[in-house]
Amino acid sequence: MTHQTSSKNLKKLSFEDTQIAFASKSDFQLRKSYWIFAIMNQNWLVKLGTFFIKLFLFLHLPVKKIIKTTLFGQFCGGESIQECQTTIQELDKAHIGTILDYSVEGEENDKSFQLTKNEILKTIIQSHESSAIPYAVFKMTGIFNSELLEKYQTEKGLTEEEEIDFLKSKEYLIDICQEAYQQQVRLFIDAEESWIQNTIDELCYEMMQRYNLKTAIIFNTFQMYRIDMLENLHHAIQVAMDQSYFLGVKLVRGAYLEKERLRAHEDEYSEPLHKEKEATDRDFNVGIQACLDHLEQVHFCVGTHNEHSCQLLCQWMEEKGITQNHPHIYFAQLLGMSDNISYNLASSGYNVAKYVPYGPVSAVMPYLFRRAEENSSIAGQTSREFALLQKEVSRRKNL
Repeated sequence: MTHQTSSKNLKKLSFEDTQIAFASKSDFQLRKSYWIFAIMNQNWLVKLGTFFIKLFLFLHLPVKKIIKTTLFGQFCGGESIQECQTTIQELDKAHIGTILDYSVEGEENDKSFQLTKNEILKTIIQSHESSAIPYAVFKMTGIFNSELLEKYQTEKGLTEEEEIDFLKSKEYLIDICQEAYQQQVRLFIDAEESWIQNTIDELCYEMMQRYNLKTAIIFNTFQMYRIDMLENLHHAIQVAMDQSYFLGVKLVRGAYLEKERLRAHEDEYSEPLHKEKEATDRDFNVGIQACLDHLEQVHFCVGTHNEHSCQLLCQWMEEKGITQNHPHIYFAQLLGMSDNISYNLASSGYNVAKYVPYGPVSAVMPYLFRRAEENSSIAGQTSREFALLQKEVSRRKNL
């Protein structure tokens, strides 16, 4: 279905429309989400709940079913790709794509790396077979030892033995990228901590030079809370133009704030992050403009829960006469969050996808604990989700 850009459509787009945002939820599902966010809105309850869940799992107490129907059910698609099918279909009904995100944080050994590689290959095949799955995604630390990624980034260099391990992981990376290229599936490589990111970037651009000659298959992630990232983005665009390959960009604000600050404090170096959120917001929005200005060369996805940035991108697309469903532009949010953004954008004809984490409950818990802690630490994020759910519960009551 083709959607033409029009001022009328943009005026109709509102992130306050809870009827559209929660149309896919039954009254029971809506109330369940309401209570989950009500609890997450209390920081002390998040800390207490996290402690007890960890304790119960450690003691092998039968809490899996409770977790699966609450926290896991809110933010994850299932324990396997097969279990995610219901979520994929529900999102597809609302014209929202799925990005299957294998969120297991395994042990750092070759057996674990091979398992992760095979799972990522499965998500690529799934994406190829289904128009409802527009991207695949993975983290480099799923197939590389993080200490090797870090050591490679320093001047120390790798020992002969380390070099063998590094090259073995690089072969896994090539296998994954080659599969994505053969299946013509777009592949996000997620950003990680600054002390391993240069290595990730180097590997990523090497893959782009190899596989992005006809279209953007490999996408690198730019965390705009870093002070050097806007310059890095401009440089990456220029290099792609000079070397005649397509640049795949995923723009995010950044996910390792506390970790980055702690490491900088402990090792006594200057934080690589913006001191003020306003500076991150500014760079993120300037980054959007840079991608829009080079739309022939750059394919990009904005991974954000920030309503203002989404509104700005919609506005700039309209001003430039770019159709809502332009194939080079996507919006993405996490499953279980910011449905007011995802569903209203999709309803207005924009390309939207949800990150759908999956994996065995116990193995995905570190991801879920981070999600709960991030939500309660991001000023206003959980309160905003809670207020929107409250608004929809109230609206349905008054029908």
